[in-house]
Amino acid sequence: LREIRTLPGQLFNRSDIIRTQRQLAQLGYFDQEKLNVNPKPNPATGTVDVEYIVEERPSDQLELSGGWGGVAGVVGTLGVSFNNFSIKNVPKKNTWTPLPSGDGQKLSIRFQSNGRYFQSYNMSFTEPWLGGKKPNSLTVSAFRSVQSDGLKISDPNRSDLTISGGALGLGRRLKWPDDYFTLYHELSFQNYSLNQWTGTFLFTDGSSNNLSFSQTIARNSVDGFVWIRSGSQLNFTVQMTPPFSLFNKQFDYKNALPTEKYKWIEYHKWKFSAANYKSVGKFVLYSKAQFGFLGFYNKDIGQSPFERFYVGGDGLSGYSLDGREIIALRGYDNNSVTPKINGSNIGGTAYDKFTVELRFPISLNPSATIYTLGFIEGGNNYLGMKNFNPFSLKRSAGMGVRIFLPMFGLLGLDWGYGFDDIDGVKVYSG
Repeated sequence: LREIRTLPGQLFNRSDIIRTQRQLAQLGYFDQEKLNVNPKPNPATGTVDVEYIVEERPSDQLELSGGWGGVAGVVGTLGVSFNNFSIKNVPKKNTWTPLPSGDGQKLSIRFQSNGRYFQSYNMSFTEPWLGGKKPNSLTVSAFRSVQSDGLKISDPNRSDLTISGGALGLGRRLKWPDDYFTLYHELSFQNYSLNQWTGTFLFTDGSSNNLSFSQTIARNSVDGFVWIRSGSQLNFTVQMTPPFSLFNKQFDYKNALPTEKYKWIEYHKWKFSAANYKSVGKFVLYSKAQFGFLGFYNKDIGQSPFERFYVGGDGLSGYSLDGREIIALRGYDNNSVTPKINGSNIGGTAYDKFTVELRFPISLNPSATIYTLGFIEGGNNYLGMKNFNPFSLKRSAGMGVRIFLPMFGLLGLDWGYGFDDIDGVKVYSG
């Protein structure tokens, strides 16, 4: 009801009805194909009753997976996402389905482990209408992961990496330039604690801290939740840490050890993306462009080894131990389109990527939404803006399928072929 814009007593406005339809579809709680509006005019009174026809569909999701490989053995993941949670309805047993629902709050809990070698815990909670009167959101999240060589904690030869952190975010819907815009602020903190840990960081013992503030301005005018026919999405994010080195000018950062230089990580990070959806008969043409840049404050410290961009592959694989962002580029191996030094992927500090997809629906049933797609895309990853060249792209093309199941979310399978060599070597994948 709080998303409905046609309030009693207002003048009839067709654009308010259309906008309400869009808002209800984006919630993800209703079958998009059966969402309808039935205006009922009454000539005798000069009024119109507006009836919104909705059919509820499941919105909660369960993640349960397992695998076997390497020295770690079995790897298991268990996660749940309740997308229509309600704290205030906890005492009301009739609202439990299976947990209290009805306020649009989001509660997500995820656990991943393979026993002695790796454990990860994640939790997040979002209140989309803080205070209940305006669409101001509050997000709280926390996480902790421990990766080790499998030895007991009491063993003096044990090596491990522990990452702990959390974030607090506040968002609000803007009225200018229009109310498709939102503004989101987030304060986050991560602590990296290393004990005889080799192969990932510039040092093996010690700790690093990452305290950052980010601000995102976004515009979203798409007309659906899963199968989107029209609209656009814009996103511009600036993330930065305080310039800690400027507060300690007496310290010799140029000759300092990595444990001292990166005690408090500093950087500024800029990201932009723009996507558009357009109906072409039964098809939908989807296009997207995105850019990213990582900068630094102090030339004696240089580029941060954390928070870098890794381009190539499915965009899903790999560890994010150092805050890295993994950017998919179908048709190439994971992280293959990433700068290397002495054969090691060190991560880029600038990247660009362009995608065009032609999508076709097979089933729009809410219990299993299925569509196919053909794509062409290109992108690249660079060390510094001085090497940035928007016309030097690694190009690929392919096809894929997407299946949305309410309980499990969006599943996908793509096959792509990369047309360009990387450092003179053909590196491509499905």
